[in-house]
This record gives sequence, C-alpha cells and structure tokens, in this order.
Amino acid sequence: MPRSREAAAAAPASPSPGAPQIAAARLPRPFDPQAASQLAQRFAERGAAEQAFAATAEGAALLAAMGGHSSYLADLAVRESATLLRLAERGPDAAFALAVDPLGRADPDAGRAQVAALLRQAKRQAALIAAAADLAGLWPLDRVTGALSDLADACTDYACAHLLREAQARGELKLAGGGARHDPRATGRGSGLVVLGMGKLGGRELNYSSDIDLMVLYDPLAAAYDADRAGAIYVRLARDLVRLLEDRTEDGYVFRTDLRLRPDPAATPLAVSLPAAIAYYESMGQNWERAAMIKARPVAGDRALGDGFLREIRPFVWRRHLDFAAVADIHSIKRQIHAHKGARGAHARVQVEGHDVKLGRGGIREIEFSTQVLQLIWGGRDPVLRDPTTLGALAALVAAGRIERRTAADMADAYVFLRNVEHRLQMVADRQTHRLPEDEAGLARIASFLGFDAPESFAAALTGHLTRVERAYAGLFEAAPDLGTNREGASGSLVFTGVEDDPETIETLRRMGFQNPQAVGATVRAWHHGRTRATRSERARELLTEIMPALLGAFAKQPQPDQALLRLDAAFARMQAGVQALSLLHRNPALLDRLAFVLGAAPALADHVAHSAAALDALLSGTLAADTDVAAPLPALVKEARFFEEALDSTRRVVTERRFEIDAAALEGRIDVDAAGMARSDLADAAIAALLPRIAAEFAQRHGKVKGGALGVVALGKLGARDMLPASDLDLILVYDHPEDALESTGGAKQLPPSQYFGRLANQVVAALTSPGAEGKLFEVDMRLRPSGSKGPVAVSLAGFARYQAESAWTWERMALTRARFVAGAPGLKRKVEAALKAARTRPADAAQVLADAGAMRARMLRDLPAEGPWDVKLMPGGLVETEFVAQALQVAHAHRLPAVLSPTTRIALRNLAAAGLLTEAEAATLTAADRLWRAILAHLRLTVGRWGEEALPEAVAGGLLAAVGKQMAEPPVDQAGLRTQMRAMAEAVRAVFVRRIGLPDAT
Repeated sequence: MPRSREAAAAAPASPSPGAPQIAAARLPRPFDPQAASQLAQRFAERGAAEQAFAATAEGAALLAAMGGHSSYLADLAVRESATLLRLAERGPDAAFALAVDPLGRADPDAGRAQVAALLRQAKRQAALIAAAADLAGLWPLDRVTGALSDLADACTDYACAHLLREAQARGELKLAGGGARHDPRATGRGSGLVVLGMGKLGGRELNYSSDIDLMVLYDPLAAAYDADRAGAIYVRLARDLVRLLEDRTEDGYVFRTDLRLRPDPAATPLAVSLPAAIAYYESMGQNWERAAMIKARPVAGDRALGDGFLREIRPFVWRRHLDFAAVADIHSIKRQIHAHKGARGAHARVQVEGHDVKLGRGGIREIEFSTQVLQLIWGGRDPVLRDPTTLGALAALVAAGRIERRTAADMADAYVFLRNVEHRLQMVADRQTHRLPEDEAGLARIASFLGFDAPESFAAALTGHLTRVERAYAGLFEAAPDLGTNREGASGSLVFTGVEDDPETIETLRRMGFQNPQAVGATVRAWHHGRTRATRSERARELLTEIMPALLGAFAKQPQPDQALLRLDAAFARMQAGVQALSLLHRNPALLDRLAFVLGAAPALADHVAHSAAALDALLSGTLAADTDVAAPLPALVKEARFFEEALDSTRRVVTERRFEIDAAALEGRIDVDAAGMARSDLADAAIAALLPRIAAEFAQRHGKVKGGALGVVALGKLGARDMLPASDLDLILVYDHPEDALESTGGAKQLPPSQYFGRLANQVVAALTSPGAEGKLFEVDMRLRPSGSKGPVAVSLAGFARYQAESAWTWERMALTRARFVAGAPGLKRKVEAALKAARTRPADAAQVLADAGAMRARMLRDLPAEGPWDVKLMPGGLVETEFVAQALQVAHAHRLPAVLSPTTRIALRNLAAAGLLTEAEAATLTAADRLWRAILAHLRLTVGRWGEEALPEAVAGGLLAAVGKQMAEPPVDQAGLRTQMRAMAEAVRAVFVRRIGLPDAT
C-alpha cells in the first residue's frame, strides 16, 4: 500500500538502481565544524525531506564537507536543496541532465528576464551537482570539467538562440528556423552566427569557477537583410550575449565571458566577419594563436559554419612541415613566463604559500604548454595528435613515441592533482583564482578540502608534482635558449601573449624600472599582434619574441625607459618591414644597448631609425671616427645616377644616413664636438658640390647655357666655419660670373639674360637642397646674408658682389664674411671668388668704428633677441654669439694689416689673433674653451630636448649632457648645479674679454 506524501517526504531518499552511492568515508572532514553544523541546521529547516537527508550518514558528511569549507557551497545547498536531494536519489548524471535539459527545450522567444532566470537556475543547479559529485568522488576530473563545459555550451546556445530571435523580431536577420521551434540549434542554423568555444571551454576542460572564452564570428551574407549593417548587428548580438551571461542579478550570474581571444582584439569589434578572420590568420596569426586554436570548437550558433571556418584555417594551425623555427616562438612564450635561472636548481624549493597552481613553476600552464608545443611540432603530419584535451593529447603523444611514457605519466598525474586543487580553491567563494592562500589557516582549509589530514602532507604532495612537472618541461625544452633573463642577470616573468596583463610580468617590468608597466605591456602585446608595420610578418614576430627580454633589459637601463620604448614603437610603426632590423638586433645583442641609448637620449634621431633599417647598420658598425670621410660615396652616386631625381634621392639618402651616424657618434661620445661639426660640414659641402653640376645640366636642357658662365656657392655661418651643429641651416651666397659679351643664354628652349638665367638657376639649387623627399629634405637654407639681404637677388654677379663689399657692406656683413668659404663651383670661378673674398676681408677698416659697431649690434641683440632661458647659451651674455663676435670683429678691424689672423673657423681665428698679439693667450684659451663648451651644450640639447626654457633639465638629459661636456672641462661637474655654476663662470669670463676687446654693450 503506498505511503502518504508526508511519510514519503520524511523518509530518506532511496537511490535509483545503478545510481552511484555517496560514500561518507570518502568525503573530506569539515575544516570548520561550526559552519558545517550551521549548514546542516539551515538545510534541515527547508523541509522534511531535507531533514531526513541531513540525518543520514552520507547526507551529513556531504553537508559537512560543503559547509565546513565553503560558504558559497553552503548557500547553494540551501537554495537548491531539491537538486541535492535529486542527486542523492538518482545520481549525479541524471540530476545534471535534469538541470541542463530545460535549456534545450525552452522557448527562445521568451522575454529577456525569463531567459536570464532560466539560465541562472541551470547554472546554480549544475554547479551544485558538479561540486557534490566532485567532493564525493562520484565523478573523475574529466567528467567534472566535461559537465561544466556542457553547461556552458547549453547556456551559450540558448542565449544565442534568444538573441537571434530578438534580432529577427527587429527586422535585422532572416532566420530559416527549420526543425523544432524550441530547439536552439535549429535557430542557429543558417543564422550566419558562429560562436567558438576557446581555451578550457573549447577543450571541454572548464574550471569550476572559470570564465568562458568565446570567439564570435559571422557571415555578413548569410542572414542579414542589409549586408552593410551586418557588422553592427552581430556586434550588438555579441555585446548582448556577454551581458546576458555575466550580469549579476538576484539569481546570480551564469558565466563571466571573455571575447578577447578573437583576432587582434584591440583593433577589431566584438564580432569579426569570417572573411576578415580568415585573412588575419593567413597573414598575421601568431604562434600562440595556433596553440589556442587546438582547442577551438563551435559551441553555439551555426555549428556547421563554424566547422567550415576551422577547416579553412587548418593549414594555419597544423603545418605539414616540421616548423621548428616557428615553434621556437611558442617555446619562448612559456620560457618567458618563468625565467628564474637561480631558482631552477636541484635544491630549489617551491614556495607553497601563495603559489599559483596555474601559472606558477611546475603548474597547469606548463603541462598544457608542453603538450601543445609537441602537438604543433608533430600534429601537422599526424592528425591523431590533434586531441583538444590535455590528458588525451598526452596519451596520443605517448602512443606516437613523441614523449616518454614516464614523463607523460608524471604530467598527467600532476595535471589531475593540480586541477583538483584549482577546483577547491574556486569552490571556497566561487572566485576565479588559482593562487594558494598565503596564511596558515587558508592553506589548512584547502588541504582539508582536498582530504589531507594536515597541511604538511598536502604541501609535500604538491611540491612533488610541481617538481616533476618542472623537471619534465626542462627535459623537453632544455636545448632552447632562456629568454627571460637579460644580460644583467635580472629575472622574472615576461609573457606578452594573449590579451591581458600577466600580473607577474607587470611586477617584473616595474622592478626593471618602467614607470607604467601596464602601458609597456600593451605596447609589446601590440607588437606581437602585428598591429605595427614592422611586426606584421610571422618571421618578424618570431625574432621579436626571441630578443624581447634583452630588448626590455636594454631599454630599462635608460633614464626614462617608458619614453624610449614609445620611441621604438613609433619607429616600428613607420618601418616598411621589420625583419631586417629585428634580424640585426637578434644577431647582434650589443646593438640593442646602442639603439636603446640613442632612442632614450635623442628623440630627434628616432625618426631616422623609423625610416631606415640602414640606421641600425650604422649603429652596429660604430666605425665613424674623427678622420672618417663621411661623404665618400656621394660623388660617384650622383654622377652615376640615370636622371636628376635619382641623383637627388641618392643624395638625400646618403646625407640622412651619414648625418644620423654623426649625431649618434657625437651623442655617444665617440667623436667630440669639433670633429662632429667638421663632419656635418664636410657632408654638406659634398652634397652641394655633387648636386650643383647635375642641377646646372638639368637647367641647361630647358634654358641652354650662358657661354663661359658659371654659378658657385659660398657658405657662411656654421657651414662656412665648419662648425655645423645638429639641425643647422645653411647660410649661402650664390655667386655667378660670365663674360661681358654673353648677353643671353644659348641653346635652350627659352633663352634668358644672364642675370635672369643665374637667378632662376640659383632658385633651382635652393629648391633641390630644401625640397622634401622620401628621406626628408636635405637642409634648410638661409639666404639672408647675401648682398642687400632678403631684398636682393638670389644670385649675385661676382662683379656686383665685389663692388658691394667694397662700397656698401655694413660692419655686420663684413663680420659674417670672415666665415665665408667657397664650397661648390667650377675651379676657375673658385679662384675668382676666393680672390674677391680675400679682397673684401682685407679691405682697410677703421678699427675703432668696427669695434663700436660690433658693440652696438650686440646691444641691439640683447634688447631685441634676449636669451630664452638659462640654457640658451647662444644668445645669453657671455654666450656663443659674444665669443664669435670677438673673433669676427677683431678680424675685420685688423685683417688689412694682419691678414694671417683670418680663418673661417672660430677656434683657429682665436689662435691666430693670439699669435698676432690682438688677444692674450689666456683670453684666447678662455674664448676657445667657451666656444667648444657652448657648441657642445647646444648640440646635445638640440638632439635631446630642443629649446629648453626652464631652470632645470630633465634628469635623463642632464646626465647625458654632463657626460658629453665633462670630458672638455678641467673639473667635470657632477650634477646640474655644478654645471650651471661653471657655465656662469665661463660666461662671466667671456663677457670680460668682450668688454675689454669690443666694449660694453648698452642694451638701452
């Protein structure tokens, strides 16, 4: 006779025939007996059936195991008590099916709130069943992770079906919807939507509290009414999917969802079109993405379309040739994670407290990575090795003879043990954590939760597994170079794969000295993703991975490493391709230090590094010396060019490259400021001299020639003095000469009078020197020192030049002419121009008037062009201008009677003036030292910060400046304050000489 409902409810649940029995003895004893007792009481208060269950030995042990270790499981057991009773009665398989099956039969057209509630109910019930079956030993690890993965599949599929129906109702998608109306898979077919499960979900190895890695793809032509709007439609669907699964409500949440394993997540929308994804993997896919794709599988939407996509990219994942070069890149990912050379010894001890069982040494990631690397090496030729599960892949590798049986067994045992530890850590509070507690009580709780009698026995078991895994990994890849330890011996985690920051990597970068390690990590990940032009090829990214620790080590030594790395990023962005440059860095590690120094100290030079791989060659050779002929290749290159534009491009290239070498050598202290100035000037001389005949010939094709006429170039200013600084412009005068009977040009399409002919030719010369090209422009040109200044003709006749200098030149023009040099033109014209220059420079002068004019001119400059701050050593009182004024004014005043004092170079002129008795030896020494110091400071600042008006320089710049100028000072300063003190003393000494020899400038 049947029992009453009350009696049935009060009786202990009877298991179904064949259902697994919960064995009380196998369950862990409670760590917190009081909490366990409270759960038993709360559970029993739910009803008679619950009270009866709690009274059984099995029920009491299960509740004690949950409540005595996890507040999360305790709350779940009370809320879903009926589910726990069902598990006891029918077993975990049937109970799990009853929890998940409603998702496959529910109406996708239901309201959003109803759908969300059903999803969260399924998650709560399935999570409780999985935990109970795991704790009671009813399910092995693969069944636990498989069940959690099935739950995620069902939730994702039902959520997608609901969102697809919503899109259909909005008139955005046309769905075929064949089959049963309440079948999510029927809704997905033909929808154009593909949702791939990645990572643990894809491999059916989901953690207890894991997030789920999804990749949302779509076919823009499959279901959207408007293909142009397909992207926006599917992106909205992806965003709503994340919100539906991970938003927390009073019913909890379903799964934290991560879409960042899609192609190039920082640069692509949440949903990526299938053609775009295929193009990405075929051209820019990274090796770590190959490893990730081993586990990829369709979990929702149109599964057939997803399978087709995976078949399409199969050649990207599984290469038939043994691509050990590419796999070296994958090896490096794990080698970067743990590069503690000092800790990898026979006597190394794993620190149990706080150890990360996933990412830490000997952890889960090391097992997974070992397996995936071997799969990628051999799986292209042996499809049997493509098992997406870790344990299945290990077994297949053993069977194929690709890994030793003992090694695989150690890894498999450790994998099961560590995944169980991971699950217990996550069951405590439903947190996605992989790190063991650092306190004794926390460790004791986890040890108890795993069934260990004492924390010590748990620690011994854990360290045994970790050590064996670490040993196995080292055995598999011991021949691979260590990528995580830089040449200075610093070690730490340096992993930049994936889409998020590795906490240990961030800490390593911080220890290295980077101020914003998160930004550095994002920059490096962008390189690995190929988002910068230099790293878009697979080979470039492989090289980058190999050199990354050494590269970061070199940049970390710079005073401002973050800024230096950003300049390298800018350089990478502008390079046409990076393989050549990265190959140079890979083959020559010392080049990294020089590159980091140049980019760290001189942003002005970073542009050239960006545009020219030859810049790295220049840094690598490091052969530029004071006696190097920097312009040696120019004449032949220009002469052999087939046409004028080719000649001009060749000149730009050589000048740009050699100018970079000069600036880099000066910055590094390999040549001094005098040698650098001469080298820059020689380079400009050679460029002008090589181009002038080609410009004239090109011009003559259109306008003929002036019989017997010629154009020459005279340099003044820093070029004339052979003291050019970085970014100096060219002060030029263009002088022409022709016979008196040459009334016009002959032989051209348009004949011109000589003055007009040479004026236009002069404009062509200036245009060639200043017009930009692929390598930038050659020089800036300043023509204001020509006779009559900016109002006069661009080109002046030799006769007019001589007449102007004899009759009309102002004192300041005569002073400028002391630095004039003929640099380009026919030999005959050169002799004539130099004779005219000598005549102009030795023309008699009223010495007192010259000195008075010089003093008045300096006074006007002090009034109208005051110094722009304490570092403006050119214009400040006692600065470079006053040093040069003394040399120039004394030459103008006395050269007519003492022509030996003349020299375009200031330091030589000062020596000549002292030899003539116009300066004392002490005065000449003071001015020479000041001239050299001021030029060195100007050169360094132009390469580093440009104009600087503040009192203090940035420490990074100041350090380099101290090193640059210290070599030429009797007492090298140790800091900025010391340098400023010596600068003031030097300026006062120069001003004193200026006042004695020229007079006191009156700025009023």
